[in-house]
Amino acid sequence: MDVIVVEDLRKSFDGHEAVRGVSFAVGEGEIYGIIGPNGAGKTTTLRMIAGILRPDTGRVLIQGKEPGEAREEGLIGYLPEDAGVYRHLKGIDFLRFVAGLYARGEDEVEEMVERGVEISGLGEALNKPMGGYSKGMKRRILLAAVLMARPRVAILDEPTSGLDVYHSVMVRNIIKEYARSGGTVLLSSHNMLEVEYLCDRLMFLHRGRKLGEGTPGELVARYGGANLEEAFINAIGGVDVEA
Repeated sequence: MDVIVVEDLRKSFDGHEAVRGVSFAVGEGEIYGIIGPNGAGKTTTLRMIAGILRPDTGRVLIQGKEPGEAREEGLIGYLPEDAGVYRHLKGIDFLRFVAGLYARGEDEVEEMVERGVEISGLGEALNKPMGGYSKGMKRRILLAAVLMARPRVAILDEPTSGLDVYHSVMVRNIIKEYARSGGTVLLSSHNMLEVEYLCDRLMFLHRGRKLGEGTPGELVARYGGANLEEAFINAIGGVDVEA
């Protein structure tokens, strides 16, 4: 069953077409990646799917609903690449604040917070102001705040951006566990080697256009190379100095 359906999305800014007719579908419990260099249109695509931006043309359905309706019903959780934290707020209070936005009662707030504590894995650090958190800790608590509400779809823009190897692995494991529990994940990344290990399927996006789609193994076999990075370079016909 397709949880996310995207049909011919297009978006322009000041005459520049950032996304050019992108279409794909994501199934239940799947981790689907949109990968490409900076400026490929990844963030714009995710923002349209999350209902943050309105496409010029095309359609997005989340379990058969328009993005705005899906967000109102709590079907979508969205983590922007540049999301920040409240420096003077303790981690546990941040989780409780976010849970209060989604929960229908105090009991549900506590259930969400318990999940957030478990997902973040921050332990006693949750009782400290988030201004003292490392970048990895901040990313983990932001991810926990998205996933603890158990959205049907988690949309994650560069979820491990700027993290070291240790914290990147921790975040990837959180994402995998969420998908194993039945969630559907749509993420973007320019780190193709990381996505090769994380995603069930993915697509190459370049200059706003979809170039190819499939499992990591299928794309490597189709375009050649030892890994996704080399396959992507082959797909675009060589190194693009403007990318």
